[in-house]
Amino acid sequence: MACFFRRRIAAKLGRALQQSEDVFIPALAAVPVLKRQEGPDFRLFTGTLRASGILPSSGDVQVQTENLATQLKRDNVVEDVSTGRGVINFKVNRNLLAQKLLEPFGNGEDDKFGLNSELFNTLTRGTTLVEYSSPNIAKKFHAGHLRSTVIGNFIANLKQSLGNNVIRMNYLGDWGMQFGLLGAGFGQFGCPDKLKQNPLQHLFEVYVRVNKEAEHDEDMKQAARDFFRQLEQHESHAVSLWQQFRDITVKEYQHIYKRLGVHFDVYSGESFHQDQAQEVVQQLQSRGLLKTSEKGTGVVDLSPNRDMSNVCTLLRSDGTTLYITRDIAAAINRREKYSFDEMIYVTDKSQENHFSQLFQILLAMGHSWADRCRHVSFGLVQGMKTRAGEVVFLEDVLDEARARMLHNMSQSNTTKELENPEDTAEKVGISALIIQDFKGPLQSDYKFDWDRMLQAQGDTGVFLQYTHARLCSLKQRNKGVEAAAFDPALLSEQTSIAILQHLLRYDEVLYQSSQDLQPKHLVNFLLKLCHLIASAHRELPVKGSAEAVAQARLRLFNGARSVLANGMRILGITPVNKM
Repeated sequence: MACFFRRRIAAKLGRALQQSEDVFIPALAAVPVLKRQEGPDFRLFTGTLRASGILPSSGDVQVQTENLATQLKRDNVVEDVSTGRGVINFKVNRNLLAQKLLEPFGNGEDDKFGLNSELFNTLTRGTTLVEYSSPNIAKKFHAGHLRSTVIGNFIANLKQSLGNNVIRMNYLGDWGMQFGLLGAGFGQFGCPDKLKQNPLQHLFEVYVRVNKEAEHDEDMKQAARDFFRQLEQHESHAVSLWQQFRDITVKEYQHIYKRLGVHFDVYSGESFHQDQAQEVVQQLQSRGLLKTSEKGTGVVDLSPNRDMSNVCTLLRSDGTTLYITRDIAAAINRREKYSFDEMIYVTDKSQENHFSQLFQILLAMGHSWADRCRHVSFGLVQGMKTRAGEVVFLEDVLDEARARMLHNMSQSNTTKELENPEDTAEKVGISALIIQDFKGPLQSDYKFDWDRMLQAQGDTGVFLQYTHARLCSLKQRNKGVEAAAFDPALLSEQTSIAILQHLLRYDEVLYQSSQDLQPKHLVNFLLKLCHLIASAHRELPVKGSAEAVAQARLRLFNGARSVLANGMRILGITPVNKM
């Protein structure tokens, strides 16, 4: 694997510069594969050594580069050392490259490839709590919650694959004035029979109707306030109706999560922390942090000069708590309950200020662990529509992705006969949704495009699935060819070397993803791998080749398939074996 070669090169550098070889490990990067040109395998930028004080920061960079390169001797692992502008390039022995990279795929260590890298030694491996998805109860699953769900799932998968104990939490919007409206509205417009037949659709209709009424009817607004106050005071009728709405919603949501391949360890919600929110208010008062504004609301002053120019409201004038008050209580409760080492919130970028205020208030209350809380924000999806027009619900999007994919598969002359074409279309359609979402920086808004998303030949989730299915078919067709041992010397073609060089980068890509929690690094790595595999399919036939050649090529394809499948699973995609 890559760490074997990094360690050997680092040892050379350590001897030449009288330093511990460990300091060079993070500085050695695998070189991205270039088209139609075999380049070096690893590189080291001299500027990195200057910045870390290993080389003097003064003097000519190129002279330092050339001088260091001349001190690094070739051996049976490092075949060539060359220089570029401020960079030293290393080419490793080709037989060893194939042998070391493809060894794990012959001894049952497929799932661990790239995950035992020394690059991860600096990472804190502890308990990570990820809060994501977090839809509002008593509403159908809005398509807008797709991003939080799939991004949070990716982060949880990544952290788990790197050895963290991960707690996946869904923090439901199950409290607040909207339940006052819904409770009052259900009393007037609700129908128990309709609630049984199509629960979320009926609650949605009631909510839309009561909202309209409340716009011009003061009595309805007052009825909503009264119902929410009854809820806060635990009056049995209000609590019973609210519990019914909550149970119905979680049950319905779990169907959607199952389709997406997403699961949660904990279903929490704002309601769990309503009483604790009052304790937060008392703690803030005792610390002298809670002030009363001119409007009679309870606020915390977050302005640097304490001149009330930047305040955060925690209490309404009638003494009821707000969303952020409950968020503070939830964070404190989670720390006490789970002793997390880091907590990650995944929501859209409109909530950046909310989380900035949340972390500031926690620190002001003396909770130093708030420094280990992080908000991963994302942009909006524009133009997400079904054929019927504007889309509101995620279920409609998933149904349409499946239907369109089923149609595309029926039109394709490469589609195999499938036992369950609908299930395959569902998995491939969801892959397409996820890859479209993950290709760019998370903070960017992006335009939803059905046609581009479902292309089999472009940089899409369909292309990933097609490549994986093709590799599974190749393995299936050559069942008797596989062998425990293979001859690495038979993988000397440039097409083979390109795949091997690309696999060298896998641990670096995972490390980079762990730093900024962006899925685009892994997505781009896997798409590039699929393009390299497509070339190899054309240029490196297994069928009709001599047995030893076929065995070596099959090991290469199996290794590539394994890394592709593992990477897809981290992204939250279920690989299909046939399509």
